[in-house]
Amino acid sequence: MRTAAGILDAVLGADRDRDTLPTRLCEDCTEALPITGVGLALMNDEGHQGVIAATDGPARVMEELQFTLGEGPCLDASLARRPVLQPDLASTAVARWPGFGPEALNAGIAAIFAFPLHVGAIRVGILDLYRDTPGSLDNAALAEALAYADAALLVLLHLQGQMPPEGGLHPQLAAPLENRAEVHQATGVISVVAGVSLADALLLLRAHAYAAQRPVVQVARDVIAGTLRIGASRNDHE
Repeated sequence: MRTAAGILDAVLGADRDRDTLPTRLCEDCTEALPITGVGLALMNDEGHQGVIAATDGPARVMEELQFTLGEGPCLDASLARRPVLQPDLASTAVARWPGFGPEALNAGIAAIFAFPLHVGAIRVGILDLYRDTPGSLDNAALAEALAYADAALLVLLHLQGQMPPEGGLHPQLAAPLENRAEVHQATGVISVVAGVSLADALLLLRAHAYAAQRPVVQVARDVIAGTLRIGASRNDHE
């Protein structure tokens, strides 16, 4: 079985013109384990902060749904600081995550294995593995998945370690936080327009994105641009 250090060495030694380090790690993980795809996202105490890398369409859908809805295995894993293993979403996900579960199943995701990335009490990210058929990871595969989670944390720390103090996030990590900033800005606009709290405004934004079947960041950009007003009156429209 490969160690986290060995995985990191392989990712760092791969063709540097082939995608970002997080993407290379996710692709390597997909090739090594009996899974279909992988998503890697930033996490903190406020929840899902955005997708860093995804190997395919369903993996990105899996992450975007959790970001939009504020629920799912990755958020539970991050809060509990332990893996959340769901080998048969059809039998468990709808009751546990009523928003996320049906949409994940519709995307062709049959099993999810979420591994939190944290340094002590500090939440850093999440590594989500999925399968398009139900089934558990055996002991060997689970042990290797944990090694990939450790390697994913090392990749994030390695990238950020290249930045000078007060230098902001590494470019390969910055895009998700920029998206999150747009969501926060749109939430503030909705709060003023609808006369509700920021927490309720975020729920309105997520509900609109879910109903419209659009990524929450796209909806947030429309709110900021003034082309979409949420919560002002029944006559509002896109």
